[in-house]
Amino acid sequence: MGGALVFWIGLLVVGLCVGAMFTFKSMTDPTLWRTCTVLTLACCYLMWAITYLAQLHPIIIPKRDDLRIDL
Repeated sequence: MGGALVFWIGLLVVGLCVGAMFTFKSMTDPTLWRTCTVLTLACCYLMWAITYLAQLHPIIIPKRDDLRIDL
């Protein structure tokens, strides 16, 4: 698992957003439902992708203080 997972999940989210465009046509206020659904999916995807990539490639490398120094 690497960066390709972020790409594939992104394609899944785009597919769900396109599906939401056609799903909410028969509701009372379809524009509101589509906007809420697309924004929710986009925000959740961005939060997940940023968190996943931050753990995959950390900017700051952790330093351990409990390691023994060999002389």
